[in-house]
This record gives sequence, C-alpha cells and structure tokens, in this order.
Amino acid sequence: MDAVRPRWLDHTRSSPWLDRVAVLLRPRLTVGYVLCSLVALYVLYCYIVWSPLFASKLPGYTGPHEVGAIDVEVPVQLPRRINDTTFLKNGEPAFQLDTVLFTLYYPAVKGARSYKARHRWFPKPISLIAEGYATAAHFNNAFSRSLFTLALWGLAGSIDIPAKVDVPLLQPSEKDSESDQFPIIVMSHGDVSSRTDYTAYCGELASRGIVVAAIEHRDGSCPGSVVHLPNGTRNVVLFRADQLRTETSETGLSNDDWRFQKLAYRDAEIEETIYVLQNLNRGEGDLVFTKNHRHEGSELKAWKKRLDLSHVVIAGHSFGATGAMQALKSANKTSSGNSNFVNPAIGGIILDPGKESGRLNTDIDVPLLIVHSDSWSKARTIFYGRPHFDTVRDIAKDVLVRIGRTWFMTSLKTSHPSITDAPLIEPLLLSWTTGATINVKEGLREYVRVSTEYLAFLKDGSRKGVLEIGVTHASYGNDTRTDEQKKRIDKDIMKYWEVHVAPPMPHFATDEKA
Repeated sequence: MDAVRPRWLDHTRSSPWLDRVAVLLRPRLTVGYVLCSLVALYVLYCYIVWSPLFASKLPGYTGPHEVGAIDVEVPVQLPRRINDTTFLKNGEPAFQLDTVLFTLYYPAVKGARSYKARHRWFPKPISLIAEGYATAAHFNNAFSRSLFTLALWGLAGSIDIPAKVDVPLLQPSEKDSESDQFPIIVMSHGDVSSRTDYTAYCGELASRGIVVAAIEHRDGSCPGSVVHLPNGTRNVVLFRADQLRTETSETGLSNDDWRFQKLAYRDAEIEETIYVLQNLNRGEGDLVFTKNHRHEGSELKAWKKRLDLSHVVIAGHSFGATGAMQALKSANKTSSGNSNFVNPAIGGIILDPGKESGRLNTDIDVPLLIVHSDSWSKARTIFYGRPHFDTVRDIAKDVLVRIGRTWFMTSLKTSHPSITDAPLIEPLLLSWTTGATINVKEGLREYVRVSTEYLAFLKDGSRKGVLEIGVTHASYGNDTRTDEQKKRIDKDIMKYWEVHVAPPMPHFATDEKA
C-alpha cells in the first residue's frame, strides 16, 4: 500500500485564486499586457513621487519678481442676507453674506523663505468640491460623491500653487519709485469654478508687479466653499435655480432672476474685497490679520500705502466677466448698499463674457479690455435674440464712443478654458475636448501680455503691442486692415490676435489723409 504523500511535498496543488494571480502576473509580450503594465508602473510612480495622475504640475512664474500668496477670509462690514431667497429643502437663506474670501497674489521679496506649506490647487476638503461637481452633473448621491472625490484626488489632489505663502511684499526700490505702489486687479471667477482656477494668470501678473485679489464667490457658483463663522463653519455647495424659492414663489426662480441675484451677491463681495484692500493701504494690516480666519497675513502691516487705489481694475472670466461688467456700473460712484463706499475702479478686463449668464450691463463709463477666446467668437450663439458676438461688439463700440478708450479682440487658436489653469494641468485632454490649438503656455503668455499692456495704458496713456494696431477685423474672420496697417503691424501680433473694436490710431489717420 502506497504511503500518503504530505501536502507540502505536492507542488501540483495550490489555491485557485493564487493560480489566477500567477497567470495574470506571468510576463507576456502582448500589446494589452505591455500597455497595462506601463499604466500600472506610471500610477505607482505618481504615488511614490506624489505627482498627479495623467496631469502636469503648475509651472513657475516667468516675470521678474517672485510671487507671494495670502488667503484672506474676514467678516464683512455688516453680515446680511442679500435677498429673501431660500433653499427649498430646508428654508435656509441661499444668499447669506457673512465673510469675504480671496487670495492675494503679489510681487514678493526675492529669496524670501516661507515656513508654510504652499496652497493646494484643490483646497480641502476635496469631498466638498466633489459634491459641487456632482450637483452640477445632476448626479448627486453617496456613490457619485465618492466617485468624484476619488477622481479629483487622483487627477489633481497633489498639485500645489507655485506662489510662496505669506512672505513679505516686495520692498520699494530707491532706483524705481514706481515700485512704491502696485496697481490692483480684483478677479472674479466663472460658474462652476473657484478662486484657484486662475492661479497661473494671477501669479504671472503678480510676477510683473501687480497685486491681484482673486475672489471666491459664495453665490452658488463655486463647487464647494467653507465659510468660517464665530461659532463654527458653514458649507456652501454649488446650487441651481430649481433648488430655490422666494417668498412670492414656491416653485423656484427663473434662470434670469437667479442669475440677477447671484450678480447682486457678487457685487457685494467685490465691494467688501476692495474695502479690505483699502484697510490694508491705510495701515490696518494687523487688524486684518487678526480677523483672518485663514491665519495668514502676518506681514500685512507692511502693506501701508503700497497699493495704488487710483489704479483698480475689475476683471472676470465667463460668468465672472458678466459680474465684472455689472460691478463697473458703479465705477466712481457711491455704492447703492453702502453710502460710505465709492467704487474706485478705473477699468475692466472682460474675458469671454457669459453666453448663459444673463443680460450684460451696458451702463459702463470706464475703459474696457474685452477679450474673446477663439471658440467664443467663432461659435454663432444667439443671445437674447441676436448673435452674442454682435452684442458684445456693440457694447464695446458704445463705450468707445462715449469715453474714447475701449478694445474688443479675439485671442486666436484659444478656447474658453485657455485663461484657466486647466489646460496647464491637463493639456492633452483640454485640447481634445475644447478644440484649442495654441500651445497652452503661449496662450497664457498672450493673455498676460495684453492685460499688462492695458494696465500700462490706464496708468500713463501709452499704447503698445496689440493695443496700438487699431481695428484689424470688423467682425470675426473678416480682415479689414488697410494696406498701411498690413505694412505696419508685426506678423507676430497677427498670429495671435484679431481686433474688432479699438480707438483710432493717430498715425494711421494722418497717413490716410496724406
């Protein structure tokens, strides 16, 4: 009778699941196996070096100055409800204004060391932002929120904003008196976005000597934002018109009424942001730091008399551009909500004004720089009964006729997100899905260049670069340049721009008469 063989000597017996794992791991020179192995190795590498999956880190800034960043969240002058609109689900006020939150980007002392971690592109908690995106997708449940959280964390959860946190403001130069005070841009973000969506644009401007206050709006357009209160916090998540009601309507708001209420809320936030900047310039930086729920700004006391409040520009993208145009209605006028506040804005940078953001304000008496992305100008979109492009062009022409200084132009080969950080982080994905054909860094460079040229014009009246070439295309794609313009205009400018509305150039007029 044969002896029973011990199991540990029987190499033919094994666990079925181990057999399956062994089969999966066995090297094979098939295309699928090689591709899966490369993806797995890439994911492992990303987690080891803490790099975003299938994405790029944000690049450093290219201007002559280093860039600092300070998150500021302080109580508003008077906490209040902007209107009587409430949420259908719980009756809580939808447009309650308690604090204002913005990030200051500014030229910083060269070589200054920050002892604080750099700001994350996705502020914590990512789960709150994920809930907002799930709401925007009309797919908000426990499963979708977890899915969105995992996707956001994997794609960009480890991305830092390159600016140094809470470092000293650039000191005045004895050789350059212009560095004593810095011009100011107040930046308003678009719908379904936040203050961190434009960090490259804001940081590039700061590296060129401009202070930018990038606001985070709590009007229901930011995916998710945490409001800090004396007794805790309140979360504001993106919401839609059909989730609201007013005292006179139990069935929700119309889209136009909803947008109008959001713009009124943004007006108040822009006003509060400028008020804080005025306090900093008055030398109240220590008080701002004490009140700041984000615990940043220890060097704000040194900002006294360093901000040029005679050189304030309100800027915005998409719905933020619509909001910037709305805010400019009160430029150099007393605020309707605060008789002690006069809006000091002397101009506006309007980037892709919204096509679904409600009617555009036409009551503007300061110079505008209106920039359309190529995709925004190219698409023929009907806007309240007429083409959106024609509406924007007519607003620009009207402001030009009344004050003599306004531009409307198209940035060629760009798309709606080109001004945001998204193409820098996901260049391939954004080029595939939006149709942008310009190199993402070139596109950003041109937006920054025309913005700084515009600020220089507001300061001293100089016209350089694309601001000095006059109208080149009366409408999109319709080249109306004169022979003289074709001789004079640099080909590198025409590679990137079409100008639809602009002040006439004196030397062109002289040449034509001659």
